[in-house]
Amino acid sequence: MSNRVYVFAQFKPKAGKEAELFEILKALEPDSNREEGCIQYLLTRQITHPSASNSEFTIVFNEIWESPEAWSAHGRRQQIQHFFSDQVEAETGLVEDVMVTAYTDEAENYDKPIFE
Repeated sequence: MSNRVYVFAQFKPKAGKEAELFEILKALEPDSNREEGCIQYLLTRQITHPSASNSEFTIVFNEIWESPEAWSAHGRRQQIQHFFSDQVEAETGLVEDVMVTAYTDEAENYDKPIFE
């Protein structure tokens, strides 16, 4: 049974701020990749392709964590909390909106909360 958590952290930059936001997010990658329980922490940018639809959320972290606990520990890191307070919550931040979704690769029990 896999305990892995697959996360998509999607960011909609404020107008004209995509390049700057991408660089700030890119700076989070090295330390996050070294965290205990991190399998993948990869920053990606939307491309135009005939087989894909476009979204206003043009920057996405593709994350894989060994467990829900490892993902939660990541979210408690000071560097991550500072990013959210400075760039998402603050009016002067570069993020207009954020959407974080989590998935499992399990065929069963996918609808049960990972923390009860």
